[in-house]
Amino acid sequence: MQTETINRRKFLKKGLWGTCLAGLAAAVALFTNKKHKANTVWQLDPYKCVACGNCATYCVLEESAVKCVHAHAICGYCDLCTGFFEPQPRELDTGAENQLCPTGAIKRSFVEDPYYEYTIDESLCNGCGKCVKGCSAFGNGSLFLQVRHDRCLNCNECSIAAACPSQAYRRVPVDKPYLLKKMEHA
Repeated sequence: MQTETINRRKFLKKGLWGTCLAGLAAAVALFTNKKHKANTVWQLDPYKCVACGNCATYCVLEESAVKCVHAHAICGYCDLCTGFFEPQPRELDTGAENQLCPTGAIKRSFVEDPYYEYTIDESLCNGCGKCVKGCSAFGNGSLFLQVRHDRCLNCNECSIAAACPSQAYRRVPVDKPYLLKKMEHA
């Protein structure tokens, strides 16, 4: 049995080779992670969201990338919209004091008696989810929150996702970036 003597040159050569392999492994891992991030984006699952209000306060942006959207196909176009009005309004007066949205982002327009259309002005929406909570509790759930990708930074560790109590945030493929509500689930 011959024992190999390790001299300084062999030690440095093997150490350098090991360091190169470790560096290559780190580079491959970093590239794979960036590739994964480039192929996916953050999105809210509207069926898991509990409209807790964290989307308005935990986003790293000054104005949250999360906005309310409206599934018009599900909407009942009600005169008394529980996503628009405060709970149990005394009358259906559209004054700001009777509206559920703190920023006035929901616009109500008359269609025909007794139907009204509700649209979201996303520039006013802060993603607080008050309208979503009202619509889900007493209505048909046609209002829900979604991440708007033209605003989202697609952070590796989304601060809203980390704070989400219902774990409604998940990564979805970039070619199918929205998780929308559909009639069969309503």
